[in-house]
Amino acid sequence: MDNLIYYLLLLGAIIAAVFLIKKVASCMMKTVIFIVLLIIIVCVYLMLTQ
Repeated sequence: MDNLIYYLLLLGAIIAAVFLIKKVASCMMKTVIFIVLLIIIVCVYLMLTQ
């Protein structure tokens, strides 16, 4: 019975970790895409003003 509780808690911890990583990765991807778009916009602006 102790092993069953241990494995259930371990499974819950893994599910929580995957959920948190998914949320953080999603936020990080949005940040990376925003930074890349900002760099592209700045490069286009600098090319047009020269």
